[in-house]
Amino acid sequence: MARKGGVLSQLDLVIVLAAGEGTRMKSTRPKVLHEIAGATLISHVLTATKELKPHELRVVVGAAADEVKLEINQIYPSAKTVLQEVRSGTGDAVRRALTKSDSGKVLVCAADTPLITTETLAALVAAHSKSGAAATVLTTEVPDPTGYGRIVRDAGKLTKIVEERDASESEREINEINTGVYIFEIEKLFNSLAGLSNSNSQGEAYLTDVIAILKGKGESVATYEAHDFTEFLGINDRSQLADVSAIYRDRINEALMLSGVTIVDPQSTWIDLSVEIASDVRVEPGTTLRGNSKISSGAVLGPRTTLVDCKVGAGAHILESHCESSEIGAGAKVGPYAHLRSGTVLAGDVKVGSFVEMKNAEVGTGSKVPHLSYVGDAKIGKESNIGAATIFVNYDGVEKHETKVGDHVRIGSDSMLIAPVSIGDGAYTAAGSVIDEDVPAGALGIGRARQVNILGWVLKKRKGTKSAAAAEKKEK
Repeated sequence: MARKGGVLSQLDLVIVLAAGEGTRMKSTRPKVLHEIAGATLISHVLTATKELKPHELRVVVGAAADEVKLEINQIYPSAKTVLQEVRSGTGDAVRRALTKSDSGKVLVCAADTPLITTETLAALVAAHSKSGAAATVLTTEVPDPTGYGRIVRDAGKLTKIVEERDASESEREINEINTGVYIFEIEKLFNSLAGLSNSNSQGEAYLTDVIAILKGKGESVATYEAHDFTEFLGINDRSQLADVSAIYRDRINEALMLSGVTIVDPQSTWIDLSVEIASDVRVEPGTTLRGNSKISSGAVLGPRTTLVDCKVGAGAHILESHCESSEIGAGAKVGPYAHLRSGTVLAGDVKVGSFVEMKNAEVGTGSKVPHLSYVGDAKIGKESNIGAATIFVNYDGVEKHETKVGDHVRIGSDSMLIAPVSIGDGAYTAAGSVIDEDVPAGALGIGRARQVNILGWVLKKRKGTKSAAAAEKKEK
């Protein structure tokens, strides 16, 4: 039974076709599980149809059915799957998805059209309900109709859908195409499916033939024309995947810019649909934002920065760096060429500079790790400074260990802190030290041998070299 109360309640069933092999993708991964903007192709379609609030959603699966079912369950747990073991055409797929007891209206669409929007589908539902037709075909005009079925009209009314291989020269000039999206009255569709034949060059039963069957019975078939043809661009190979990805990128970037985000070069900026960005954020060229990243107002990202599942505080600046599963506090500065790995948490006004790698490290307010250092499994207090080329030696070959650095600590350049070790508040370590014992608060830790100069060694051991000549000249 159809739900009551509004346009979206007029849809009883959605059938999504996701059984195809996708052989032209040349991939071990099912076509519908390839991704655009951080979500699979089928995820985009299911999300668009889910918003229509149909009474039920069924997905026809076939190739790599188990993998596709897992994805469907994550996106739309209440969806039912129907197996098409042998791919025998779209008509056969829909026939398998319907039962004799179904009634009302059904929307049929494909899982490889990720640009389709809920707004367009809702408008199609409304147009079909108003028309009183047995079926409504969603059409659109495209600049290049090559490969698509053409919509043939007479006095504005649909007369037939003709596939390109069967079209005459004049029919091939038609720019209005069949998008492969339909709404049917279920009982009339069910009865028409029984009349489908697979006596064609592909040996498959086509859903488009149902339109001819309905018209042959004297049933009314309506059309609804969508204005944005890009919504119906399907994906059959990697080239088309790239083209559709670029369109989706532009959609996301335009929406963000209209919401108050500055994107300096939208064509080189890739942002997943799941990313949240506040107004007055500035995104520099070559930046990629992925996963569940959340960016607060006033942050500056890039150029050439990648964030994956990161939280960025207000006014932070991340320059030419790669960060994943990390938190970057308000006013913090990261980069260039920093790598923040999983579990890194930077408090406000922290500085992480050039060629610094961090993993599972907490850094307190105002502390600095300016350059050329590795900080792993560490807790650093506030207002401390980690000198250049400092290594937090956290792995003993079997287990990881933690290093604790207190507040207002100064770690000398080229220090090695061998965990587990603790550096107390206000303590110093001398440059070039290997620290493997705790340094008490306020102490200076020195872990290096006394320097010895052997005079005349070069003249004796490297006689005849340029170094020896320079040393001999200096002595004179």
